[in-house]
Amino acid sequence: MNKNPHFAVVLSGCGRADGSEIHEAVCALLCIENMGCTYQCFAPNIEQAAVINHLNNQPMRETRNVLVEAARIARGNILDLKEFKVQDFDGIVFPGGLGAVTNWCDFAEKGVDCNVNNSIRSVIRTCYDHKLVIGAMCIAPAMVAVVLADKKIHFTLGAGGAMAQKLEQLGVVHEEVGVTDVCIDRENRVCSTPAYMLASNMVDVCQGAQNLIGAMCQLIQG
Repeated sequence: MNKNPHFAVVLSGCGRADGSEIHEAVCALLCIENMGCTYQCFAPNIEQAAVINHLNNQPMRETRNVLVEAARIARGNILDLKEFKVQDFDGIVFPGGLGAVTNWCDFAEKGVDCNVNNSIRSVIRTCYDHKLVIGAMCIAPAMVAVVLADKKIHFTLGAGGAMAQKLEQLGVVHEEVGVTDVCIDRENRVCSTPAYMLASNMVDVCQGAQNLIGAMCQLIQG
């Protein structure tokens, strides 16, 4: 294990309505660096499910690539998810944003019956099998819960509700937590925080990200 944990951060595009939520992604990257850790960004090289005008929230008649768009957040320092090597990392982080449930999977449309992108599913399962710590923010824990439903993981979307209840039908356990709190499943090495599922400002999002990365580091370092 590295003395200072090395994280993979997986992005789903650029922008809350059709990709990664930028505040969540940037806060996670900042917190990783602030804690003396390092990271490498990844994204699947696939077409976005939709392109949304973030000024008026309306669909746009164009196509965009998830990896290309995610490179905006990573300042170009990003790799195709197919290049991910589990032995190089100690933890993996999935920021939220609607891209998590539209580009990585079609949870936004189909709910718990969703299909998950093969590369995303494979990376999550591989990380779980190799005991990497998995972290997820905002809506992304829903996708992780679907992939790891057979492991009966504990996760949070913040508050309960219909979505959490539907997911619990898969056998996973939803825990209600505060806006900056972290649900820590020590047995399965999965951590999650609500971010913009509950937050109304960047201060809370950044504090939640800090708590998430801190909890992950504690699990990594034993």
